[in-house]
Amino acid sequence: MAALFGSRVRRLRLTAGLTQAQLGERAHTHSTRINQIERTTGHKPTLALAQALDDALQADSLLVDLWPHVYREAFPDWSRAFMDHSAQATAIWEYAAHTVPGLLQTEDYARAVLLKGRTLRTAQQLEERLAGRLGRQGRIGDPDGPDLWVVLDEAVLLRPVGGRTVMRDQLARLLRTEQEPRITLQVLPFSSGEHQAMGGSLTLLDLPDGSEVAYTEGADYGQLIEEPEEVKSYAVTYDHLRALALPPDVSLDTIRSLMEGNGLARVPSRPQRRSVAQKQLQQPGGWQLRRGSRESPRCRPRA
Repeated sequence: MAALFGSRVRRLRLTAGLTQAQLGERAHTHSTRINQIERTTGHKPTLALAQALDDALQADSLLVDLWPHVYREAFPDWSRAFMDHSAQATAIWEYAAHTVPGLLQTEDYARAVLLKGRTLRTAQQLEERLAGRLGRQGRIGDPDGPDLWVVLDEAVLLRPVGGRTVMRDQLARLLRTEQEPRITLQVLPFSSGEHQAMGGSLTLLDLPDGSEVAYTEGADYGQLIEEPEEVKSYAVTYDHLRALALPPDVSLDTIRSLMEGNGLARVPSRPQRRSVAQKQLQQPGGWQLRRGSRESPRCRPRA
């Protein structure tokens, strides 16, 4: 696929009557980089570069559409179908048990996480996976991008991935979600006790055709669930996680307190959290959003 991408770039460039240097100038890169892409040498193009080339060559999204396939070999088999669905999702609902979700990771945090991957083989593969992860974050800021609702286990906040400086920058990134209307963040404290998703992370995706899929993931495995009844069961599990988690405003205060070095902020009692959660889920669209309603996910309730 990398070779196909390169040949398409070359064909489009020649059709446009451009030299590699001229294309590099239009795409804000060096002619050497264009040569590497066309000859399939060096690092694979990032999504940003694929978009720049697409625009410069007036390729009508051909190169952007090819880009995910260029990276297919950089990821384990079990994650590819999930990434394909994620790229189309209108809403993403995620419970993160161990690390900050990829869509909200800083570059340094993402590198530290990817370095520990058991399927990682080479330094080039690391760079490819990192570029792919950071590239996918661009959808969150797009005008037609998906809504993102994240429940973070308390363990995610307390584990200093990459060291204290990297973790502090990551916590700051999470706090900035307060200014991003499409993102809702909750913290699930240890005091919530046991729950049905303790075995790993859980993600649910709302797709453009009105269907939903679920995805469960551990350190070195993943499973995509598409059977409607089974997906519905995971959706109910996710509702329970949201009900157990701290309200969004308290969750941000908790993260802010950690950054200030004060440990976790004062956590409301479990009955208090249940009361808040019930009010939240009883708002128009609350339970229906996760139980199969096909209303726009952007009408989701806010605590």
